[in-house]
Amino acid sequence: MSKVVLITGGSSGIGKSIGEYLTDKGFTVYGTSRNPSNYTNSKFKLVALDVNDTNTIANAVQTVIGAEGKLDVLVNNAGVGINGAVEEIPQEQIQHNFNTNFFGPINVIKAVLPHMRKQQSGLVINITSIAGYMGLPYRGIYSASKGALEIVTEALRIETKDFGVQFTNIAPGDFATNIAAGRYHAPVLKDSPYTKYPNVLKDIDDHVDNSSSPIAVAKKVYQVINTKNPKIHYKVGAFMQKFSIVLKFLLPDKVYEKMLINHYKL
Repeated sequence: MSKVVLITGGSSGIGKSIGEYLTDKGFTVYGTSRNPSNYTNSKFKLVALDVNDTNTIANAVQTVIGAEGKLDVLVNNAGVGINGAVEEIPQEQIQHNFNTNFFGPINVIKAVLPHMRKQQSGLVINITSIAGYMGLPYRGIYSASKGALEIVTEALRIETKDFGVQFTNIAPGDFATNIAAGRYHAPVLKDSPYTKYPNVLKDIDDHVDNSSSPIAVAKKVYQVINTKNPKIHYKVGAFMQKFSIVLKFLLPDKVYEKMLINHYKL
């Protein structure tokens, strides 16, 4: 029997790329979207799920289990971007970002764990971000939400090791997706003291627009699914994006901070 995979945020971007790639490899794939009826040409099945609504999470998981009798892999991919100076981002936007990028994935995990524990098998792949390894200027909230998901995965690996359930992270760098369109941008205020924010915002969006295809993330997910004992952390992206994490651990804190300041021309 083919493995059954559930991918949150499967209607576009990285999630869609993962779903299509795994479908072509013979997996039984279910993706999620808040409004599946808006996507009539999906290569794999889409079920309704909003990571901020625990009822839709429970219904989606039950739909997959009811149809397939099992769930082998959860890819926690749904997430949103957010840019702006921490001081100028409205509190409700900060909470929404953490609800979607951190609390949402945890709630999906809570919904699938009883089934995987009963099966005595299962794999959860949390899609985080290379940005989660460092506090990036004007992306601090995003970095924090993705970093939190990285850390809680480490705890979950240990807590569930006796149940036959495996956890891992895949941290992408910048890839050419529509994330910029759905990202919250703190407004550029005329009298803001953060005068360099507009230039950083343009630089961030340019990096995404000029990045490579998210198929690289899909291939990494496929590799991890076929790995007997997955590592705790995986990174996918341009060499310097991945190497920046190595430098974070090698360099003194202030030297690394200076490197970021120079990179963003701050």
